[in-house]
Amino acid sequence: MAEVSPFPASRAKAANKPASPTAPLSAAAPRVRDPRLDFYRGIAMFIILVAHIPGNRWTGWIPARFGFSDATEIFVFCSGMASAIAFGGSFARRGWWLGTARVLFRCWQVFWAHIGLFFFVAMTMAALDTYGAFDKTYINSLNLQHFFKDPAPQLVGLFTLTYVPNYFDILPMYLVVLALMPLMMGLERIGLWSIALASALIWLAANPYLIGLGPDGASLPAEPWSAREWFFNPFGWQLLFFTGFAFMKGWLPKPPVSALLGVVAAAFLVLSAPFGSWKVFLWVDAANGDLGDLIRPWWKTTAQWREKTDFGLLRYAHFLALAYLGWLIAGEGGKRLIASGHSLSARVWAYLLGIITKVGQQSLAVFVFSMALARLIGFALDQTDRGILITAAANLAGFALIIVCAYAAGWFKSQPWRAKR
Repeated sequence: MAEVSPFPASRAKAANKPASPTAPLSAAAPRVRDPRLDFYRGIAMFIILVAHIPGNRWTGWIPARFGFSDATEIFVFCSGMASAIAFGGSFARRGWWLGTARVLFRCWQVFWAHIGLFFFVAMTMAALDTYGAFDKTYINSLNLQHFFKDPAPQLVGLFTLTYVPNYFDILPMYLVVLALMPLMMGLERIGLWSIALASALIWLAANPYLIGLGPDGASLPAEPWSAREWFFNPFGWQLLFFTGFAFMKGWLPKPPVSALLGVVAAAFLVLSAPFGSWKVFLWVDAANGDLGDLIRPWWKTTAQWREKTDFGLLRYAHFLALAYLGWLIAGEGGKRLIASGHSLSARVWAYLLGIITKVGQQSLAVFVFSMALARLIGFALDQTDRGILITAAANLAGFALIIVCAYAAGWFKSQPWRAKR
């Protein structure tokens, strides 16, 4: 799935003062959102929409095409940070049992978001095939023909998460990773080293190649008629989630502000571009066959290191380099993401920041909505010649709709009907 990300602060020391990223969540301190978290997560939501519109010209230019990591890393990393704010305080204030209960309640919400998304998209594809006369079979375009041909076992698999179609795989991964949080919070009592060790061992179980134990690691089955595993293996991706969690929780110190580190991170991103994406590799190969011949052996031998399903180590390194630059760009406490001044440019920047931040604040609602919306936009584009202007209009219309979704979700969450007159 999407490309820029932060290393944010953990909690404000005072109402108008930025927080230190290393300060642990206090049981007495009020919850304070970090502007960097919502800003970068908002950017990820726009990229995720672009990436999931079928046949979208714009997907050729999203940052995922120029490196190992993509929008999924932003979503998972920022979800880890947000979870440290939302759930870390619950464990501190209410203890392990009630903290665990709150995590399980969130898992319950994510589960039903996954089920609802599946049935809405499946119904939409079925409606298009049933009532439309199109050249394309939309049920087959999402590989849902097994569900419609033999729904009984697939219904059981859907609710037990043993049937996870490719398009619907990130929320189940997120759910399982969330379920690991009580384990990590329990290990905190032993020591932070035990959390790091547990996360590393779980990741190694999904990536045994690193220690020479073969290519196949721990995974979860995605469908009963084949050996395919979940496209996003939660045992691998939990490493990134708990990295974000650890930075926000104060388990990891903030990285130093260093021009040298910034240059090294930028150089790594630039130099890895030809190796990080199959599309860039094809561009290099087409432009210079000799250079392509040099890259091709490395491309084949490092396949597992940049593996998306099990979250290969090169993806982790690439994302951390990108995140470090994002953290430097945002400034201490995200001060560069806070608009100031009364000039026209300042007002426009403040307006854009407000929109992006709102989308980031309502990321779960926006994500579910955008996944359903992307299929409908893809259908609309199928009825056109997919020209440059019509594709731009479709993407911009999608942006407008997820912005409306974010503001609507925020309005409903505020429960205005309960406010006193």
